[in-house]
Amino acid sequence: MTRVIAVASGKGGVGKTTTVSNLGSLLTKAGKNVTIVDGNLTTPNLSLHLGIPLYPTTLHDVLRGEAYITEALYIHPSGVRIVPAGLSLEDIHNTDSSYLGQALLDLLGNTDIILMDTSAGLGRETLAALRASDEMILVTNPDLPSVTDALKAKKLAEEMGLNVLGVVINRVKKSKNQLTEDEIREMLDGLPVLAKIPEDESIPESINMKTPVVNHKPNSPASRAFHELARKIIEEEFELRERGSGFFSRILDWLRGK
Repeated sequence: MTRVIAVASGKGGVGKTTTVSNLGSLLTKAGKNVTIVDGNLTTPNLSLHLGIPLYPTTLHDVLRGEAYITEALYIHPSGVRIVPAGLSLEDIHNTDSSYLGQALLDLLGNTDIILMDTSAGLGRETLAALRASDEMILVTNPDLPSVTDALKAKKLAEEMGLNVLGVVINRVKKSKNQLTEDEIREMLDGLPVLAKIPEDESIPESINMKTPVVNHKPNSPASRAFHELARKIIEEEFELRERGSGFFSRILDWLRGK
């Protein structure tokens, strides 16, 4: 059965898109058939994070009834499948986000996990993404406005019948001005903390390189934190390493039976 997981926050700029791209890549490495969908229809960034900004067919075409979602499905070099949204201002017109759930039907049963990036706030686009999902991961920064908005998103999702898996705390650093994990958990009514992603220069570097940080620098602090998140989502252990292409790497893989 396909799991449809929305990644939401209630606030923009907290790291939803970064979470989707890295989590999708890791779950693919874990052997899952994963499709990531850019449900942020007005300000989409997922394809920019992955370095493939221009697609002939996008989710906007699907929502306008001009294409099937399978025609807007592409495979990133990391192996993850992506349904991008259009980047043009023209794509915003004549697009009805309420058809999002119906559009995803053709993917159900053909993929293990659908991860959906969502728009900032709790407006019509986010509501459509939540209605199309069964589960939700909250993303927040460790500050009062972000957590307050995350609480609104949590309560809304629960009212809609979604299983809120937990919260990802992004951009964590050693600072007395940041909320602690315990404070955030208390504000979110005891919601489990799935991962704490540290402030890590590898992340903006990887975005500039147009690839997930877990591929760019798999041993960075942020990558290790995303790995922990992925393990909790699928409740399975898997290795976080990139297979080398050199002679000795191939010998080691052969000895390990890989």
